[in-house]
Amino acid sequence: MNTQLKPIEMPSRLEQDREELTAIVERYAQAEGVTQTAWPALSFFRADAPSDRSCAMYEPCLGLLLQGNKHVLVGDERLEQEYGYYLINSIDVPVTAQVVRASPQQPCLCITLRLDPVRIGEWLSEVKLAKPSTATARGIALSPISGEILDPLLRLVRLLDSPHDLSLLAPLIERELLYRLLTGEQGVRLAQIAMAGGQGQQIARAIQWLRVHYNKPLRIAELASMVNMSPSSLHHHFRQITAMSPLQYQKVLRLHEARRLLLTEGCDVATAAHRVGYESPSQFSREYSRQHGAPPLRDVMRLRAMGAPCVELEVSA
Repeated sequence: MNTQLKPIEMPSRLEQDREELTAIVERYAQAEGVTQTAWPALSFFRADAPSDRSCAMYEPCLGLLLQGNKHVLVGDERLEQEYGYYLINSIDVPVTAQVVRASPQQPCLCITLRLDPVRIGEWLSEVKLAKPSTATARGIALSPISGEILDPLLRLVRLLDSPHDLSLLAPLIERELLYRLLTGEQGVRLAQIAMAGGQGQQIARAIQWLRVHYNKPLRIAELASMVNMSPSSLHHHFRQITAMSPLQYQKVLRLHEARRLLLTEGCDVATAAHRVGYESPSQFSREYSRQHGAPPLRDVMRLRAMGAPCVELEVSA
């Protein structure tokens, strides 16, 4: 399933803010890959050329693409991250991302701001959600950028040039951004994970268990019992939020980690398969090929020849 977006013509003020934001990000993000900033929740991404598919773990975050184009594959669903749209993600989900348009003259530039579910929960009693709903929403989606979101994001990034103001003002701007997100188009999507006792929070607990125990056998009935859901309800709501079943989610975690082990630790195929929980190396190789587009050794050789960056599971929207 593809999510394709129509190009946006920004009003002049929005365009001016985007141009200023792009210039600041490009000044700080001199090297390709992820650049951490003086504010721990804020990071930048740069690519100077189209890339092969890479693995990442998207944690709760706001992501804004300023220049270039990226494709993000979540389960069987593909999001096309375009200029003029922001990405909101409310839950930990493994993705496959690919830069499809970038050059040294026009690098692909992105901003990622990690979102704290605890702070989101603190807002819930104080804001009225834009579109209250009992339906379980997908945990990741794209929306057109607005001045209400772009303006505080620009002010936060500007603070990087004023270190003495950063520690005092950044928390206030982050709080304003959360308010804007919760009262905006994706408010319900963001809030469902922080609602105490809600199905989104139950799925979040199931995901945390899977992230820790990805290399262990998965028994759906036991996982459902741990998060106080029936197996059928767990399966349904898990797929609604993540675009994957719990078993698919675990498989993607395993295959992403196996790719990292092969690429960065020099493991042989059998060792990598065993470490991520596979008993059969042949089954591992088949599933690896389906996930990454080539058998393990050929995939790793291609990545090394391309000078691919480390593929650790990390947030990178």
